[in-house]
Amino acid sequence: MAAKPKLYYFHGRGRMESVRWLLAAAGVEFEEEFLETREQYEKLQKEGRLLFGQVPLVEVDGMMLTQTRAILSYLAAKFNFYGKDLKERVRIDMYVDGTLDLMAMIMLAPFQRPEEKQETLASILQKAKTRYFPVFEKILKEHGEDFLVGNKFSWADIQLLEAILMVEELSASVLSDFPLLKAFKTRISNIPTIKKFLQPGSQRKPPPDAHYVDLVSNILQF
Repeated sequence: MAAKPKLYYFHGRGRMESVRWLLAAAGVEFEEEFLETREQYEKLQKEGRLLFGQVPLVEVDGMMLTQTRAILSYLAAKFNFYGKDLKERVRIDMYVDGTLDLMAMIMLAPFQRPEEKQETLASILQKAKTRYFPVFEKILKEHGEDFLVGNKFSWADIQLLEAILMVEELSASVLSDFPLLKAFKTRISNIPTIKKFLQPGSQRKPPPDAHYVDLVSNILQF
């Protein structure tokens, strides 16, 4: 039996959360080693496991993978979430990159000063409603299918659902003007492996709190 993938990261969402989502969607069990001290982080660096000195780090298939986008694309291909041909793959890449841009803004907001944070969150909501969500609403309307690409469940669907739920944590009514995205959210959330991941007790992580922000700041020394 192949070893379970092992994830090395802080005990929180960050850039590893999308990896957890992808593995969960594939129904793959995984192990986690949480970085809780600067010494753990430095040990990974000294052992040469962090290619560019950064986490996420994922141990899978006999490899030590770093760089979030590379990890995600490898897992998407491995578990058949990456389209049937190059044309589908490039569309998945475009949609994923868009959602990752939106999610990156949300990830960074907790590390800002309080006086900056509220302005940033308001800007994120505005961009979600005017730049990002209208694009996906239009895609769903134009092709009339259940999924974003090729009418088959893909990495793009997983990533978009994760992004939607993150934005809804900022404003529960953010999808009020996007009926097709609301239906999409319900549909993808009810896929059995996704539904399981959304239940309490799964390896899905909560939104970052002050403890998480302090932990990451201390380990990375910024």
